[in-house]
Amino acid sequence: MRLEGETAYVTGAGSGLGRAAAERFAEEGATVVASDVDHGAARETADRIEDAGGEAAAHELDVRDAAAFRDAIDATVAEFGLDIVLNNAGIDHDSTDTEELDLETRDRVIDINVKGVWNGCRAAIPHLKEQGSGAIVNTASLAGVIGSPGMSAYSLSKGAVVNYTRAIAAELGPDGIRANAVCPGVTETPMPKEGRSDEEWEQLASRMAEQYPLGRLGRPEDIANAMLYLASDEAAWVTGQALVVDGGFSCA
Repeated sequence: MRLEGETAYVTGAGSGLGRAAAERFAEEGATVVASDVDHGAARETADRIEDAGGEAAAHELDVRDAAAFRDAIDATVAEFGLDIVLNNAGIDHDSTDTEELDLETRDRVIDINVKGVWNGCRAAIPHLKEQGSGAIVNTASLAGVIGSPGMSAYSLSKGAVVNYTRAIAAELGPDGIRANAVCPGVTETPMPKEGRSDEEWEQLASRMAEQYPLGRLGRPEDIANAMLYLASDEAAWVTGQALVVDGGFSCA
């Protein structure tokens, strides 16, 4: 198993990509600490892992709280050790022209998507430096690579994640720590479905799938497998990269 004996701390693990990654990491032998602002959702993910024979714990965490993030990572290190940090928690916003986007929404997106990633790295880096190894995987987005009209704050935040990941990869490489970002295209998770009926989502998803050369939207396991690769020793010479997983959308 690719992650046997390792511990992974996963944010936004209560649903969507975070849950898929947490379960995939556990399948490969990792002890997973599933964190989410919704403790019940994090606990459900941990229970699913344990029911499948894996080892897991659950933390309630608002990634905007740097002190709470530090305490959560410190507690994880004390109990399990730490090898992998997946900074996955994030939000988007309704498609809106830049001049119409309210500043409260802009700030919330940046606080969670950008500061949350920074807080996670800042909390973990001292521990990873001390042991001289570790893998950081940050969830960015295709929107952070090519931009997305109407999603200005989201694109801004995910572009920041991509470039921040490059910066810390260069900074931390001499300490034996790798850092990479995953940039998914539209994936069938609760986030893009939010506020839409099942019928509305099916119609929208069908229209969007036509824009993807592979003819479908992403599935959570597609992205979880990419995250697993970057977290594993198979990517031992891969750092500072923004791995686009988008069914070919960006080359169409």
